[in-house]
Amino acid sequence: MTDLEKYGRWAVIAGGSEGVGAEFARQLARDGFGLVLIARKPEPLEETADQCRAVGAEVRTVAVDLLDRTAVQRISTATSDLEVGLLIYNAGASTCNEPFLDAPLADFQKVIDLNVTRMMDLVQLYGRQMVERSRGGILIVGSLSGYMGADRHSVYAGAKAFSRMFAESLWLELREHNVDVLELVLGVTRTPAMERIGLNFDAPGMIVNEPGDVAAEGLAHLHDGPVYVAGGNAATAARNSSPDRARVVLEAHEAIQELVRLRK
Repeated sequence: MTDLEKYGRWAVIAGGSEGVGAEFARQLARDGFGLVLIARKPEPLEETADQCRAVGAEVRTVAVDLLDRTAVQRISTATSDLEVGLLIYNAGASTCNEPFLDAPLADFQKVIDLNVTRMMDLVQLYGRQMVERSRGGILIVGSLSGYMGADRHSVYAGAKAFSRMFAESLWLELREHNVDVLELVLGVTRTPAMERIGLNFDAPGMIVNEPGDVAAEGLAHLHDGPVYVAGGNAATAARNSSPDRARVVLEAHEAIQELVRLRK
């Protein structure tokens, strides 16, 4: 159970409409938190909000595309009267999966803005408030993609590597202010987003996690920063941190290619 007294009553969840984000919302609602749920699509956003209200939670929704230049201001305005004690940044899809030389830089900039720029915007917005109150928690959802380069993921993998280093640095800076910082590293997770890209969850040897399980792990280990690898993927993360980068990258590439072949 997430400590309401430690963090404060209100949690903001960016990417809170489906998958892991929706599970964070439902679990925090049961723990007594008020919620501000942010997502681009209003229909699934309201559906998740209604599920949380059904267990007694007070919920506000902000239906906004985080790539919109007005997004941060709209979110700030919607929460200006709240003491936000917990920020979960779960918005981090790869929106451009082309080879780097084949797509406009503007398309890759969107990947950076969603995974890095907007995350930093919201962390600074709410992190400053947490430091003033000497309590709070920041959870950034990361990915095993940040542990090695990958074909057609040059920018996304780099963005996820950045978020891990950012979380580690922020953890050092904020620990003396009683603000927890954690990057929750996910592997393959059975989310609607991964289902939409047609990932073969039945591939032999693949570790597939459920959204509710990894969300629960993240909340349980929020105070164990700066990084926690969820879903039994710690050995993979350690293996992919080897200094023999050519071997790591090529082996991961071959494994991904095999998954693609199995999917076909």
